[in-house]
Amino acid sequence: MSKVIKRANWTLGVDTQPGASGPVHEIECTTCGESSEVSEERASPEEWALNHTGGKPSHRGFRGITTAFFRVTPAPGNPYADTPPELGAEPPQVGRRSN
Repeated sequence: MSKVIKRANWTLGVDTQPGASGPVHEIECTTCGESSEVSEERASPEEWALNHTGGKPSHRGFRGITTAFFRVTPAPGNPYADTPPELGAEPPQVGRRSN
């Protein structure tokens, strides 16, 4: 037997939970594939790209990679709205379907 939520609305947004990371940035050379360290600040990867081209003048193309972190949360009326997202927590029982 498995539990099924027949209808539940969820929202997706940038993760603003305490301790969540903001966006992180990295720059990759499109000539050789070398890349900067990942940083929460853009300045460090940008400086790396300038220094990289300074040492290898023919390496002038770069790919900027920004990673943002998202979280799905229950919308109002979703049976999970009052359930803390603890690991191993049983979901609320809304409907049943037998296999």
